[in-house]
This record gives sequence, C-alpha cells and structure tokens, in this order.
Amino acid sequence: MFYNALDKYIVHCYIVCSINDEKGNIMAMNKFIKRMRERMSISQEKAAKYLDLTRQTFTQIENGKRDVSLGEMKKLSLLFNMPFDKFVTETEPKDYQVEIKDEYVEESKVEYRISVPQNKIEKFKEVLLYILAKVGAKPNIGETVLYKILYFIDFDYYEKFEEQLMGAHYIKNHYGPTPIAFKKITEDMIKKEDLEQIDQSYYEFNQKKYLPRRLANLDLLTAREIKHIDAELERLSDMNAKELSEFSHKDVPWITAKDGEELEYEGVFYRTKDTSVRNYDNIILN
Repeated sequence: MFYNALDKYIVHCYIVCSINDEKGNIMAMNKFIKRMRERMSISQEKAAKYLDLTRQTFTQIENGKRDVSLGEMKKLSLLFNMPFDKFVTETEPKDYQVEIKDEYVEESKVEYRISVPQNKIEKFKEVLLYILAKVGAKPNIGETVLYKILYFIDFDYYEKFEEQLMGAHYIKNHYGPTPIAFKKITEDMIKKEDLEQIDQSYYEFNQKKYLPRRLANLDLLTAREIKHIDAELERLSDMNAKELSEFSHKDVPWITAKDGEELEYEGVFYRTKDTSVRNYDNIILN
C-alpha cells in the first residue's frame, strides 16, 4: 500500500455527534448497512458507486452473502456521516451534526508501508524474553495477559511509525487477540532452555506463566523499539486478563475481524480515541 501526504493537504471530515442508541438494538452488519442506507434515503446504485462496486455486489453485502471489507466500512461510515467507531459497533445515530476542518499535512516522499505481517520469529523471541525479564514476575502476567501485551506492542508500533516491530500474526478469539505462533515458539524456547513454563493458580483461575532462563539479545532491537516496549509495559502490565481483554475489544482491528480471522495491521489507522496511540496533530505543514 502506498503512503504519502497527498500533495499539499488533506481535508478531514470530523463528525461531531450526540449519539444515543435508538432502542439499544445490535443487528448484523449487513442489516445495519441496509437500515442506515434506507434511513439516509440513499439508493443502492449510489452506495455501490461510492464504494466502487457494482449494484449486484452491494446487494450481496446487504443480503449477507458477501463480507464487507475494512476499507468499505470506512467509506460507508463517511457516506452515512457517522464516526467510524459508532459504525463498526452498529450504534445508530439519533442526532448528529457534521463539522468540516481543513488540516494541512506535511509533504513527504512516497514510501511503501508493509502491511503484511512479516513474522520476525527471532525478534519475537527476544521481545518475549525482554517482557518477561521486566514484568514476568508480576502475579497478573500469565499467558493471556502476554497475548494482549504482545498484540499492543506490535499494533501500536505500526500505528506510530508505520513499520513493523515483530510483525506477528494475530487472530481474533473470544478473549481478544492471540498470536498464532505463540505456542510453537514457546515450545521451541522451552526445549532450548531459554524459557520455563509454570502452571499455577491466580485467584480462582488456572494460570500458565513463563519465566526467562536467559537475558534477551538486545542487539536485535533498536533503541526506539526498546523505548516503545518500555512505554507499553508501563501502560499495560498492571492490567489483569479481563481488563486487557475488554480493552482489546475496543480496538478496530479486533472489532472488524470475524472470530478466528487474522487481524489486519492497517486497521490501526481507523482507530478511535479509545485505543489510538498516535498524535496525528503533529503532522502539520510548517
């Protein structure tokens, strides 16, 4: 995917809403799209054209026969004049107003942003050892908490710097993002005596805990990456599994994926204020 600053400036449309759930009802996304389209008196032809789709394809979306992509969701939220977080959570607006602001964005040369997870296994191992050395002794740091910390380290870094740190693959499950290769990697590390696994109880729950058997090789990490990891640990490492799980459920990459589906790194650029870690106001033309 190309990244640039769009020549000289970008016009951002901010939708400032007074939102109320009309009846507190949550419906399937396809039904929600149809309901909002009809409420806005938008024809299928117009909606399809806005998405660069045929009417037949758009009809398949409304009938639940075709999934809607993250990019299409973003476009539809704009078409319906809805904040993206309200759209993806299917919260129907009762009253809203639209405020348009011009923001000047710094010119930059075109770069490639690699959104396909790079799955840097060796770096993943060293990051895991580093995390465990820093916070692994805390009673709340079990396997489930590690899953979420690793996820936010990876996805937050991508949002901030548009580069991948570990580039691990994560899937959506009921309790939040899960690194796909975690089990295989930790088994290999235990076999090589880099890691030790301990099964214990944490309150009324069974907890799988990991302890490092060696120090992380920091030569594989840059100073910026270490600083980022430290900040994430400061922010997240005191949260328990339930708190981190609930927090991850507010994140757009998790919201827009289906159960068992891989999470898209590009989703971080559609985050809401609840989980966004990037200060976009700093991208200003001098």
